[in-house]
Amino acid sequence: MLSKASNDHRANNDHRTAGRVAVDLLLNKYMGGRPHLARASNLSRRGLLVHRLFEPRSDERAIGLQFQLPSCDRVITCAGRIVHSHPWIEADGIELTDVAPQHQRLIDAFLERHAGGPAIAR
Repeated sequence: MLSKASNDHRANNDHRTAGRVAVDLLLNKYMGGRPHLARASNLSRRGLLVHRLFEPRSDERAIGLQFQLPSCDRVITCAGRIVHSHPWIEADGIELTDVAPQHQRLIDAFLERHAGGPAIAR
């Protein structure tokens, strides 16, 4: 269990501004033009937590993403950048940097529908 002090420290270092919704999606994460299978465990308007499955270690920060939201038949293609590599799990915090307006609307609608679900606090 974390103490109040460590919770305060973590909250002060958390630069995310949007609430997150728990998801379980497989996606393509493009690094150096090559696709790698990955899994997202949460999604916000501005980013995702992406778990590395079968990809080589890389210092590359700019990436491409392709994924489908549950109950949506459209493939979302966007650009992102790795802003945080998790220290004890194989996962990266990805900031979405270039999302087409129609894809952003799909993400926003999904988040709005699931805002009352198992959201992850900011």
